[in-house]
Amino acid sequence: MVDPRQVLAGFLTLSMFVMLGNMIKHDHFTSVSEVLAVEATGVELNAMKIVDNTEITKAGLELQTEATEEIKPCWTKPSPKDDQSNGFVTLSLTIGPEYHASQIADAVVIARYLGATLVLPEIRGNELGKSRKFQDMYDVEKFKMNLDGVVKVVDKLPAEWTTKKPAVIRVPNRVTEDFILDTIQPAFQKNSYLRLAIIFSSVSLKPKGTNNKDLDSTACHAMFTGLKLNAEYSEVAEQMLGRLKELSKKSDGRVLAVDMRTDLLEKKTCKTSAGARRKGCYNPQEVLNFLKKVGFSANTTIYLTETWWHKGLNNLKRAFPHTYTKDDIMPAEKKGEFLNSGDSDLARALDLEICSQSDVFVPAIPGMFYGNVAGKRIASGLTQILVPAPVVGGSAQASDFVSTYITKKSHFAYSCYC
Repeated sequence: MVDPRQVLAGFLTLSMFVMLGNMIKHDHFTSVSEVLAVEATGVELNAMKIVDNTEITKAGLELQTEATEEIKPCWTKPSPKDDQSNGFVTLSLTIGPEYHASQIADAVVIARYLGATLVLPEIRGNELGKSRKFQDMYDVEKFKMNLDGVVKVVDKLPAEWTTKKPAVIRVPNRVTEDFILDTIQPAFQKNSYLRLAIIFSSVSLKPKGTNNKDLDSTACHAMFTGLKLNAEYSEVAEQMLGRLKELSKKSDGRVLAVDMRTDLLEKKTCKTSAGARRKGCYNPQEVLNFLKKVGFSANTTIYLTETWWHKGLNNLKRAFPHTYTKDDIMPAEKKGEFLNSGDSDLARALDLEICSQSDVFVPAIPGMFYGNVAGKRIASGLTQILVPAPVVGGSAQASDFVSTYITKKSHFAYSCYC
């Protein structure tokens, strides 16, 4: 369940806005080697609005909202099932931390539907051959406790099953009951031992309820309560966010987090096959222009998801002197593990936490990270998400750039929270 204090802290009251204004189809079977090489593409872009002079009614930053009701889960924890297991479901968490919660949710839904036991997954990084144990990143005890009665979880496959070969199944993210019935269940009935590869070849984050309330509740419960960083990593994230909050007290007390990855601007995440830049990808200068146009002051405290400072960020720093990267605010004794190890998963996990808890979030790169953060913020009542777009002419209202995940309730989190 969401901590009520966290929910209350996230509400957008009129006083907060005054302060903010001052800141401003892939089927079905594949080999194990193919599973480990799967990449994620095609995450749905969020609609963005281009503002011209005729739409600008007042200069500066103005976010307006109607009174909001308390956000609470629309689901109840699924009722306990028979503890007897019909077999085992295994998987690896892959691609990056922003995908892990979705992978876990699908695996839990499948295991519960089949009456199978879920084996604690390992975590594979982007480099083949590199892996870590689940507990090296996430809190195992909380994971098991939150799923107690929903699905049985074991640390490892029993010895007598380790010599057996699993049926490897490619599963579209946000698995449907039809897919389970038509593809997964027949394989499980033959083998009783599955290895899942959750595929993100085409992703929609729109709400899509089903007629199976148990399946819907299981998906919501697993998505939003399943994964929590372990104590060490959670502490580092809290220290970094605390440092940002402390720094922001020197200005207006607010923290704006920007997901900016200049390394992705030249990669397929942001490039079309013709070499043009994809919609939704913004470089530092474009983000700078956007923030100034919608009225953020030079005193704004900004966190960038960049790991290291580089000259491409200098103009942003000149316009907004209180701009920081992970290297600037991370405790010195933790930099070796998180920044110098070459393991991007650890750094990205911290970004997820900070961007999900900052006062305002600005996604300068489209994709699953944006979608994951939006879902976590919706669940916490922190709906201040501004999506950059070109602003023609003078100043503009920030309210014109609030994410359509929020304004249109087009994120599946709204099927879990109401």
